[in-house]
Amino acid sequence: MVQTLRIYWAVITTVQPLKAIDWTFTEFHENSKKTDWHVATMNRSLSTALHHLSTRYDELPLKIRIKYVLRVLQAIYYPILAIVGLTVNVVTIVILSQGKCGLSRCITRYLVAMSVADLLVVILDLMLRQTPIVFKRQFLFLKSVPLCNVHAVLLYTAIDCSVWFTVAFSFDRFVVLCCSKLKSKYCTERTAAAVLGLMTVLSGLKNIFWYFMFTGLYRLHKEPWFCYVSKGVQLSLFWGSIEFAHYILTPIVPFFTILLLNAFTGKHVLMNTNVRKRLWTRSMVANIKDAEVENRRRSIILLFLISANLILLWSPLLISTFWTRMKLLGYAVWLDQFWRDIGFMLQLLSCCTNTCIYVVTQKLFRKQLKNVLLYLLTLKPQAIQ
Repeated sequence: MVQTLRIYWAVITTVQPLKAIDWTFTEFHENSKKTDWHVATMNRSLSTALHHLSTRYDELPLKIRIKYVLRVLQAIYYPILAIVGLTVNVVTIVILSQGKCGLSRCITRYLVAMSVADLLVVILDLMLRQTPIVFKRQFLFLKSVPLCNVHAVLLYTAIDCSVWFTVAFSFDRFVVLCCSKLKSKYCTERTAAAVLGLMTVLSGLKNIFWYFMFTGLYRLHKEPWFCYVSKGVQLSLFWGSIEFAHYILTPIVPFFTILLLNAFTGKHVLMNTNVRKRLWTRSMVANIKDAEVENRRRSIILLFLISANLILLWSPLLISTFWTRMKLLGYAVWLDQFWRDIGFMLQLLSCCTNTCIYVVTQKLFRKQLKNVLLYLLTLKPQAIQ
């Protein structure tokens, strides 16, 4: 009996206390050739996150609490966002394509192209990348589908188009409001189609390198790299430089270009508006609104809201992505890894918010949206009957 107690006590004293697992660290250093999918699924599953939050909340460090909370939120957030993103972008494309929103054909081209790009990002990123990562157990079959590098090329091409189409729209508004001589030649439907087509081709060519950097196997981890890569690629200065160049071209260069164009546009419009107000006041018709000033005001509001939406919602993901690459190359840059998850959530939200901006700023768009909703509501009772 005494010997049994001694053995029991030895076992108790040698067992280490249970610690919370930081899956981001374990996933980051996994061997790309040998992966235990069942362990990964257990660590990342919604049930595990709920279990730890409900039973060990007080024992968990703050960082781990935030990560588990984000796991639960993503399991709810991504499916809802996918439904909303598909719906609003399809509705926006249909409404704008009809040409009844009081916008020129040139502007309509840009806005439709932006909505199409956002729709592709929702499908390729939100539905086919982020959702399988969160619900990994239901998407284990993807490990046998060797198409991840092709998926990556299409995904990053769609993201580049979404960002650079916004730059093209900003430049078009700059020409319209600030360059009266160039306006008649540049701001045409044909030019808009040519610019959008050229940007699409260049975005595709720019992102071909992902095909050679990634393998065809899905890694299904919430990193900028969602495909398997070899250890040599992870620590390669060559591939790291190419990746840095990629993120500099998208979205850093677009960010600064949009800010610069908006600054020049806003300054020019403000100066002209002040001049027109003084002339309008002298003409003794102060009670009558200046239609030109109102059109410029609406155009500036639309431009600034679209630009601010892109920059603000993209910034957290951009910072966390650079942090990941710098850490791999051996530079000690401090940043909690849960910012990466927040960055993905905000970046994907940016693909669904342009419709809200159109609703707020465009009266005719709101009217067309009401007509679509009324049509759908009246169609449903008829279908039931």
